[in-house]
Amino acid sequence: MANGPVTPVGLNHLVLNVRNMDESHRFWTEIVGFKQVGQLHATPQRPNPPNMRFYSGDHGDGAMSHHDLALIENPNLPAPPAEWSMNGMMCAISHIAIALPNREAWLQHLAYLQEKGVKFNRRVEHGMTHSLYINDPNGYGVELLYELPREVWEGDIDGALNFAVQVPTEGAEALQDRTEDVPVFKQPATA
Repeated sequence: MANGPVTPVGLNHLVLNVRNMDESHRFWTEIVGFKQVGQLHATPQRPNPPNMRFYSGDHGDGAMSHHDLALIENPNLPAPPAEWSMNGMMCAISHIAIALPNREAWLQHLAYLQEKGVKFNRRVEHGMTHSLYINDPNGYGVELLYELPREVWEGDIDGALNFAVQVPTEGAEALQDRTEDVPVFKQPATA
């Protein structure tokens, strides 16, 4: 007899509806950095497959997964909003968080995006991550982050989740990252 649900190990992959496959492919490969690992082809079992492509991040030493992200084309999607916002968007997904391997890689990626002219919607030092928010051509928010060391946030996850310091989104200040005086979250001592 089961005592309750089994806790998952995490998300395996995400599938997004996109208006234009080529435009979305360029965003997820040239801006975010995923690698395409496959796409659906016509087979005897599936003669008319949807236009669907599969992407993977680097899972260590260049190893790819079967896919972390899939895109499926649906040209009938509504147009994205003119401006992305964390709250109040008229789409089902607020944002997708994508981890970069470490602080140095994250800062390198931010500089790359700034050089490419990608709009930084929001920069935040959270209690468990330092994050940049951009958006894809369909209006989906994309959070690019690096995780702070576990000992920073594990003592009080709720406190870390509720911590947020806004950081500039333009110019050289948008490429700076504070590493000193990062708060360490601990549960208050009980009497």
